[in-house]
Amino acid sequence: MQELIAMTAREVVARLDAGEITHAEVLDALEARVAAVDGAINGLPTLCFDRARAHAAEIAARPALERGVLGGLPVPIKDLELVEGVRSTEGSPIYADRIPETSDYVVERIEERGGVVYAKSNTPEFGAGASTFNEVFGRTHNPWNLSRSVAGSSGGAAAALVSGQAWVAQGSDMGGSLRNPASFCGVVGMRPAPGRVPKGPDSDPFEPLSVLGPMARNVGDLGLFLDALAGPHRRDPKAQPRNSGFLASAEAPRLPRRVAFSRDFGITPVDPQVAAICEAAARCLNAMGVVVEEAHPDFTGAHEAFQTLRAIAFVTGHAHEYENQRDKLKPDVVWNIEKGIKITGEEVARASRLRSRLVANLAAFFDTYDLLLSPATIVPPYPVENRTVTECAGVKFETYIDWLAIAFAVTLTSAPALSLPCGFTADGLPVGLQMVGPLRSEAPLLAYAAALEAELALDLGPIDPREGS
Repeated sequence: MQELIAMTAREVVARLDAGEITHAEVLDALEARVAAVDGAINGLPTLCFDRARAHAAEIAARPALERGVLGGLPVPIKDLELVEGVRSTEGSPIYADRIPETSDYVVERIEERGGVVYAKSNTPEFGAGASTFNEVFGRTHNPWNLSRSVAGSSGGAAAALVSGQAWVAQGSDMGGSLRNPASFCGVVGMRPAPGRVPKGPDSDPFEPLSVLGPMARNVGDLGLFLDALAGPHRRDPKAQPRNSGFLASAEAPRLPRRVAFSRDFGITPVDPQVAAICEAAARCLNAMGVVVEEAHPDFTGAHEAFQTLRAIAFVTGHAHEYENQRDKLKPDVVWNIEKGIKITGEEVARASRLRSRLVANLAAFFDTYDLLLSPATIVPPYPVENRTVTECAGVKFETYIDWLAIAFAVTLTSAPALSLPCGFTADGLPVGLQMVGPLRSEAPLLAYAAALEAELALDLGPIDPREGS
């Protein structure tokens, strides 16, 4: 079991294809690992191993070349996405007992390309807030220190990866929901360009902020999973043409020529220890012959634009729940919906203009630089009982999402971004480096990340849950 759990996703797929291990053995090892560690973590509260075994048996009966990109690799699905026949709650008491009859597009995609769904990963209610807890399943604990948070909203996915309960995991990202948990848990998470991965069905198929994306323990496995996820879907109007070269890019590390590093994008406080760890990682590129300069685009207006557009997304997506079962919604969700209801057309227009300027600023910035680096999140993992970050470096935040500015500023530009593990705090907690590329540049971004990953050479293998205070 331990040997299988410690393998990369690519090794598991290769050995499945070669017949050196069986799909049943992989699922047995995974089920034993979940039973051994998830009681302390609570990353995968819903399991469906019977369904997984039935699907894996179908895949195993095919020739290796007909098993898809993932070849029968098990994949957990974030509990915001529906899986046919599997309890799918969105972290909300409103849907605590829902068993959907159909799957969301991304689940269809994963299963079409050889992924085997065996679990749902924990998430805050409707993905609201970067702290993974809800009234249905409770809190998810950080495997590096069980007294610490995994951030959110893809917190269950990140915790499952680092604790050896998954080789890859599906996540989503609006204001950092892939990047923050990746940073807190020491895994890799990518926010791809909008439309790169099919999303839906949604109440607003053109919603401009939220995307689905891959998470993995390393850059190569991330490329494998993005190859499986990417491409158009017949019912998603935003979906981009398929690019199947992400794994190849991730396995061909190369260096950028000129890189910009910013501690704070000029818009947010950052914990000094986090900033120093990220800057040290960025400076590693100097020793590799890369020009590294302190610079960032002008992100003025990011807070206002994101708050407005996010509120519109919440009222569009959850007005029904608000109107009919408001008493079952957590206060943060109610606040977001009510903010959206009150927003005027003039405010929406202003937010759109601000966003347009941010996109133009970033595009012009990449005329000079190949890559933009920053902390992926502004604090190290905080106590698990905290609902959010209320202050940083002496600055108090007005809302429960203000601390996410270093991530949501990038969201507004539609540029791809990933969080790469880059070091540890003095008390042994992971820190992630945010790597941002030009529009639709996932492939070179993976190659750059692979080069830095190899240089940093961190020990991030699957870990057992660790007690901490």
